[in-house]
Amino acid sequence: MPELSVVIVATDNEQRAVMQVLVDGTSVARTVHTCASFPVAGSDPITRRVRAANPDVTLVDIPADNPPLALRAIELLHQEMPEAAIFAIGNLNQPQIIVNAMRAGAREFIERPTTTTDLLEAFVRLTTAQRRGRQEGPRGKVYSVINAKGGNGATTVAVNLAMALQSVHGQTALVDLAPLGHAALHMNLKPVFNVADATRNLHRMDASLLESFMTRHNGGLQLLAGTNMPAAVDPSTAEFVRLFDMLVTHYRYVVVDASSRFDAASRLIASLSETVLLVACTDVASLWSAARVQQYLGETGSRERVRLVLNRFRKVPGFSESDAEAAVGAKLLWRVPNQYFAVSGAIDRGTPLMEQRNTEIARCFSGLAQELTRNDVEAKRAAWSLFKSV
Repeated sequence: MPELSVVIVATDNEQRAVMQVLVDGTSVARTVHTCASFPVAGSDPITRRVRAANPDVTLVDIPADNPPLALRAIELLHQEMPEAAIFAIGNLNQPQIIVNAMRAGAREFIERPTTTTDLLEAFVRLTTAQRRGRQEGPRGKVYSVINAKGGNGATTVAVNLAMALQSVHGQTALVDLAPLGHAALHMNLKPVFNVADATRNLHRMDASLLESFMTRHNGGLQLLAGTNMPAAVDPSTAEFVRLFDMLVTHYRYVVVDASSRFDAASRLIASLSETVLLVACTDVASLWSAARVQQYLGETGSRERVRLVLNRFRKVPGFSESDAEAAVGAKLLWRVPNQYFAVSGAIDRGTPLMEQRNTEIARCFSGLAQELTRNDVEAKRAAWSLFKSV
């Protein structure tokens, strides 16, 4: 992720200093200028200085005692620099102020007191949207898989989806971000390195070093293994941003097994994802949990990316697929049939279901991969040209 330049506009000295520390603490942005008063016209010195700084983002703090002046500043800066993003900082308990800020031209409204994670997630959303808008370069797509509740089968879905993508399109990586990684067990692999090793070495990371941290399955899939011991200290969200920026540069598809991880990192990865696969079963507890996970991910703007995957699916009299969608608040993407013995046997042997060719469940995961990539021009071209790299 390229470094973003940021201008901070805040009349309160303490707030201005705090915001600068938070911006610089994201490790993906730096403060290039600060303003102690709001611009009031296109010709005043403050506007000229902000324009001269040519920021990617302008942070405007909305003080509780004088919102109109800050809102006017947002409108003015948006008119003067329509290409630059404006993030408003203020209180979420003032809905009309939020609406007015967005109408004035703010792209994001971030709650005060603000955290480094809040800013980082907003910066990630901005750069992700910009990349999609520019359609620059052949960057990979991220698909994250997360459980509604423990044991719903996210790892099984992630492993076999990644293998299905690899078998058709190549250049696929599987990243295990579970609190305790099991993906390697599903694939009968014994990794030498894991995701913690990769994040510790981000300061010197390049394509060859990244590949050295991966464990290769005999089908060609590359695994960045999860930790085999619960981590005392997790990598920061800024470190995950830099890691995934490397991954999407190096691989066409990146499948993330988030398993039952619910923290700032899982929400960040969801915001980076093309699609979030929320894996649930059809029992009441699972669907209830899925609705809460959907709400949790939606708090950072990922709601529209979440799609429901019903695992161990079987028809229940009086309960339809539309009932599941209504209960969770997400569209149903796929159903995985209830084949408990085949799945448990595959896990015990370390033989992924995708290696069991011409079985119903292997075809199911191939179909899921096809569904996710059916509008992907690059994927279609790669498949047609015998998997030649783009």
